Amino acid sequence: MSTKKELAAEHAKSLLAILKLRFENNSQRHKGIAWDKVQQRLEACPDKLWTLDAMEETGGEPGVVGYDKKTDTFIFYDCSAESPKGRRSLCYDRQALDARKEHKPQASAQEVANSMGIDLLTEAEYRELQELGEFDTKTSSWVQTPDSIRKRGGALFCDRRYDTVFCYHNGAESYYAARGFRGSVRI
Repeated sequence: MSTKKELAAEHAKSLLAILKLRFENNSQRHKGIAWDKVQQRLEACPDKLWTLDAMEETGGEPGVVGYDKKTDTFIFYDCSAESPKGRRSLCYDRQALDARKEHKPQASAQEVANSMGIDLLTEAEYRELQELGEFDTKTSSWVQTPDSIRKRGGALFCDRRYDTVFCYHNGAESYYAARGFRGSVRI
């Protein structure tokens, strides 16, 4: 992943082709939204295209899941079947990472999300995603955690088991090979 916030022209063209194909193959996720309008917005926002590339490169398979009329933005979520492979084995945030005395993970979910220009999904957004398909049936994903829980050392994560979406808690410093995070970006 490049530190430059703009993709080379050929790379941008390739990414747009991937996003368009995903858009066309998953029309149930974004009823009433036309790809041409999404592509125009993406071409006008090269930094956001860079963010979508970071999501793609880490296995997130970003896709359009909605349009917010109030903010005039298209909403993209990570839509990979399982929590993105390139974003697993992370504790929740920097505070949790610093608190670990040994066997530290390489980074935290919050820090990686910030470096990519995305936000961790909220619990509500995670549940909205699950209305569009079945996600995290073998993995789990950190979600934004309320300050009242985080101040006590906890963090929230979600998954789907038994055809039901669950939200759980864990120590924020914990990390597992099957837990990553999903993000969102508005463009």
